[in-house]
Amino acid sequence: MNLSIRKLTPDLIGDYFDFFDHRAFSDGSLFYPCYCNGFNLSAEQIRDGLFARARACGGGAEGWKRALRESAWQMVLDGRIQGYLAYDGGLCVGWCNANDRLSYYRVGEFDMDDLPEDAPADDCPGRGVVKSVVCFEIAPTHRGMGIAGKLLAQVCSDAAEEGYSRVEAYPRRQSDGALAFAGPLRLYEKAGFTEYARDGDTIVMRKALNGRGD
Repeated sequence: MNLSIRKLTPDLIGDYFDFFDHRAFSDGSLFYPCYCNGFNLSAEQIRDGLFARARACGGGAEGWKRALRESAWQMVLDGRIQGYLAYDGGLCVGWCNANDRLSYYRVGEFDMDDLPEDAPADDCPGRGVVKSVVCFEIAPTHRGMGIAGKLLAQVCSDAAEEGYSRVEAYPRRQSDGALAFAGPLRLYEKAGFTEYARDGDTIVMRKALNGRGD
């Protein structure tokens, strides 16, 4: 495997959608399609925007997929969806959604069929303080190869250079294959994260950067 990590920018939008359209959920995941929309949209935007657009696109699975794809396309172009793509040679095989904590309406795992209300960022005084890692998706053909760990290392390295004081992640206490998009707890423990708090089954994991943890 010839692995490289690249930060998502609008010029890589074709690779982003090629990954989600053809490899991200080729194992029949319950979350196909998603295009990693839900963290950056308010509950109102999802209910009154995405759901309405899905109905306008004919409803059903295809209408929902089209609405999600259109929404994500615009958010990638606008820089609202941010993160990192993993490549094996020239083929995108992995994704990590990472952004400023205040860019997200929710963190942790959730189901858009049972959508939680918007959750404000606790203990976050402003932008540029907390970088949040909310989702991983690795192509089934490339799982178990350490790609998620390398994506996470890149997030932490860049966040430190950008002046963030900490990186947070939100794994579940117990995740099965269907509810594991936040990444397993052991991934964060191995990368030097420690537990900060719990909210139901979600564990808030933190890693201090630049000798800071405020």
